[in-house]
Amino acid sequence: MNRRDWLKGTATLAAAAGISTKLAEAQAPAAKGGRSYFLLRRYKLQSGPTFGAAANKYFSEALIPALTRMGLGPVGVFNLSYGDGTPTMFVLIPGSDLTALAMLDLNLVKDPAFVAAAAPFWAAPAIAPPFLTVTSTVSIGFEGFPQLVVPAKDPHIVQIRTYVSPTYAAHERKMEMFHQGEFRIFAEAGAKSVFYGDNLIGPDLPSLTYMLAHKDLAAMDQNWKNFTTHPDWKKLSTNPRYASEPTVSRVDNLVLTPTAYSQV
Repeated sequence: MNRRDWLKGTATLAAAAGISTKLAEAQAPAAKGGRSYFLLRRYKLQSGPTFGAAANKYFSEALIPALTRMGLGPVGVFNLSYGDGTPTMFVLIPGSDLTALAMLDLNLVKDPAFVAAAAPFWAAPAIAPPFLTVTSTVSIGFEGFPQLVVPAKDPHIVQIRTYVSPTYAAHERKMEMFHQGEFRIFAEAGAKSVFYGDNLIGPDLPSLTYMLAHKDLAAMDQNWKNFTTHPDWKKLSTNPRYASEPTVSRVDNLVLTPTAYSQV
């Protein structure tokens, strides 16, 4: 069953549970090119300014130009500001072709300009690699928020939030909650939605990952207060369909700062 058919079915169930089925009120603007895929890479760097400088040079002068030539982007590059694992950098790569994202590294090495620019990072000595590990997650945009929305270029921070569910059924109900109002409630609370991805490949499945943008930490705290006290959130979160048992078993919440050259 595809997600569109699922939405039709869950809308019927939601109506029976007493939830509004006016999905248009909860959805972001309709996609013009279908649902995007998102490759989110987490680079756990070696400690020390030299390795951070090498990573920034690689992302800005080698990777982003190569991805642009491949028709991928806009590309987000972020530093982990708050959370376990610093120094860590995240790279968000959206695209319409899942195969292109899956074969990204195989295609990059066919680009002579990339190979030349990337050499100090890509081919660093094995005894002094610039990073410890790279982990990747591939997701597909939500039906109701199918594509990435670039936040305003004003200074901002972003949150990457991942919800791990105890079962696939619980995961589907959590997905349903976003389509039944959470997109709209976030907007009304002051948070800027960047992307919402249903994770297809990666650790800790079933799970979903989304990104919110805020002006700063104070604004983030206020936006969440606005969200949790919003009357529509109170109604949605206490509905027996979602409150009878947990839809989420773990929340990973990271606060990131865009680099100067990030396109997101």
